[in-house]
Amino acid sequence: MTMIDSFRKSASAELPPSDMGPSLQALWWLLRGDWTRAHECVQQHEGEPDCDRVHAHLHRQEGDLANAGYWYRRAGTTAPTSSLEEEWELLATEMLARR
Repeated sequence: MTMIDSFRKSASAELPPSDMGPSLQALWWLLRGDWTRAHECVQQHEGEPDCDRVHAHLHRQEGDLANAGYWYRRAGTTAPTSSLEEEWELLATEMLARR
């Protein structure tokens, strides 16, 4: 099983694994469909590049592209042209690999 598969499977638990940082916790909550909890995770860690990237992704998902653009710029990147699902997987894969 790949890291991303294990991560997806972990979403059946009530809480994210305790060894995850806030950006991965946010992606985990998003996987469970809890946008608000995901947003709270990254909002408490503004200025951390991974959290800012996930923050941008959340606002892109919400449809607030101006706000998403702000967070992509803060994270030092541009808005992707990929689907939301592809962006989520890319973010999760990159962040899991660095754990």
